[in-house]
Amino acid sequence: MSHVGVGPRAVMRSVAFLTAGVLAVPALAGCTSEDPAGKPLAGQDVAAAARASVSDGGTLRWAVDSVPDTLNAFQSDADATTTRVAQAVLPSMYRMDETGSPVRNPDYLESAEVVDTEPKQVVVYKLNQQAVWSDGREIGAADFAAQWRALSGKDSAYWTARNAGYDRIEKVERGANDLEVKVTFSRPYADWKALFTPLYPKDVTGTPDAFNDGARRALKVSAGPFAVKKVDTKGDQVVLTGNPRWWGEPAKLDEIVLRAVPRDERVSELVAGKLDLAEIDPETADEVTLAAGPRDPATGTPLMGPGGTPAAGPQGRSAAQALRSWAIANGSDEEAAEEEVLAREERREAEAKARRRQQALSGFELRKSLEPAYTQLALNGAEGPLADERVRRAVARALDREKLAEAVLKPLGLPAEPVGSHLALSGQPAYADGSGALGEQNAKEARALLADAGWVPGGPVKKKDGEEAAGAEKDENKDEDKKDEEKSEGGDDGTYIVGEDDKNKDDKNKDGENDDGADRESGEKHSSGKNTAQGGAPGAYAPKGTAAPAGAAAAPLAKDGKALTLRFVLPSGPGSETLRTVADRITDMLKEIGIGTRITKVPDESYFKDHIAAGEYDLALYSWPASAFPATDARPIYAKPVPAADGSLNVAQNYTRVGTDQVDQLFDRALATLDQKEARDLLRKADSRIWAAAGSVPLYQRPQLTAARKNLANAGAFGFGTPVYEDMGFLKKGAQGSRPTAPSSASSSPSPSS
Repeated sequence: MSHVGVGPRAVMRSVAFLTAGVLAVPALAGCTSEDPAGKPLAGQDVAAAARASVSDGGTLRWAVDSVPDTLNAFQSDADATTTRVAQAVLPSMYRMDETGSPVRNPDYLESAEVVDTEPKQVVVYKLNQQAVWSDGREIGAADFAAQWRALSGKDSAYWTARNAGYDRIEKVERGANDLEVKVTFSRPYADWKALFTPLYPKDVTGTPDAFNDGARRALKVSAGPFAVKKVDTKGDQVVLTGNPRWWGEPAKLDEIVLRAVPRDERVSELVAGKLDLAEIDPETADEVTLAAGPRDPATGTPLMGPGGTPAAGPQGRSAAQALRSWAIANGSDEEAAEEEVLAREERREAEAKARRRQQALSGFELRKSLEPAYTQLALNGAEGPLADERVRRAVARALDREKLAEAVLKPLGLPAEPVGSHLALSGQPAYADGSGALGEQNAKEARALLADAGWVPGGPVKKKDGEEAAGAEKDENKDEDKKDEEKSEGGDDGTYIVGEDDKNKDDKNKDGENDDGADRESGEKHSSGKNTAQGGAPGAYAPKGTAAPAGAAAAPLAKDGKALTLRFVLPSGPGSETLRTVADRITDMLKEIGIGTRITKVPDESYFKDHIAAGEYDLALYSWPASAFPATDARPIYAKPVPAADGSLNVAQNYTRVGTDQVDQLFDRALATLDQKEARDLLRKADSRIWAAAGSVPLYQRPQLTAARKNLANAGAFGFGTPVYEDMGFLKKGAQGSRPTAPSSASSSPSPSS
């Protein structure tokens, strides 16, 4: 995943994948069926259509986030577009179905099975006899062997981002004939289906030079329904064209153009007719939905204009002229009348522009689902207050995850259930709600955990020599704080503190949220800085032990002369509005148990590298993709950090720095068993212990919103499923694609908790 979403599975694994003490794993609760995995919360929305209904030819212009720096998915700088290209032009032994489970890809693989387990695990692949590379050579054992050697980790000359699974292979050899590949493992490997997808030709993986540089800007040999025509860095696009040697169902489209378009510019490109398919933000989704609504049968314009106002009629100019004549006739001077006319003309032009914009967008529709990825709150356990497990658990138990999920997903008409697992999403085989190991949301118990850790309400905060008490400092620096807030609101780096007083409590609604649901800064702006309770902090007026009213902020906590204030780092760029809204709600929830937050907004380009990966944060929001192979892909995210040879801490991708030996052991056991049920049980136990350690708190599955041209079939919000590129195309006249009336909620999925 990128820092706000760390890409699809290949990217997640290539970067090494964007925890608790001894305790009994509780029985899985809250399930409405015998299978805790349940069903996906939302299905695909791709306007599915039979191939016979799709026209031959045409170009699909598809917005992506970037032109990739490399087309080699196994390098560290591979990104989501790298994965998209690989899916369209390279062999995949397995692809993902609608539940996020691997299924055999018959275009390349007739069968694959474990034929021996003793003394070694042996897997035999039987390849499709028609499968050939674009240069005419058969796909075979030589390609499998070259990829294994490149990714095994034994030759440091290969610049690989990962070797998981390949490092367990002992040898790769030809089987009984040219269509068989025999792979022998040195150690049992449960996730063997994750290997050789994508599969590169031996021309790319055969030597370090070819691997490191040969596939960065071009793929001369490929084997998919499409081939790479060019990577145009100046034009910010990758052009894919039909592969004439493709043996499967022929591609319906002539070309797919992957255009790098910033998220905040996509609606303009849609309006200009330069895109056919684009992931969009919620605001753009609203505009697309409105434009696709009912229209005037006579004029073709929307019956309702922007904001739900009636669309303007065509008589704007004559009305303006009449207004001028009336104004002059009734005593207004000509200059004032002219101003009235100009104002009316400006309004008319704005309305006309809005009509043209809506007219252009009326050719699109919103296709929506849930991404195979979830957003989490990460708690850095390396140092500071969150190094104490009790404080982390208190933070986690203060969160109403159901409300956070509803805030993001309910306005979009998507199922708003909080995610119950770190390792899988609802519908995937490994999914089960393990949040019971942490406990449900409970502010009283969260305060008790903090008290046990020594954090007391209203305690004095020591200042350095020459400084005033905390309350006075707040008043003196009020103007400086205000500048910081204004700076952060403007999109630049900025910091402000939430939770140091409660002067705005009268502005809170019954849920402890501001009426606007977003602005959390007014509380400190209006602080008087007075500390009326002896030795206390602002808001600490009641006798010790008096319960705070429901929904009210608790007195700020302190320990050893230091206030409990956590650094909350957020991205500042466009497209991060949802994260910032969620962060605002989280700060309110933490304020209710006496925890303050120091919110710092940083540029997107430095957010992940300089803050998350570097450990420069206490709290942060970012996402991980769901994997069909969690034993392999999730292990580096939750593995216990270990000291490196130079004395530094090797965290792999465990950016929370929270891990335990028990979690590592459960992952290792799940990875080594070929019994799928046993592997699922071990992974669910590992997830329960990860919950208990409270290093990260899964919140909600990310929304997937896509604007698609109405006649585009078999493309849109793909959900868990791998896109079928050869079936994408534009519908024949009169044909219609099948779309869900609404994303279906899983009746048998685990009940939401926390």
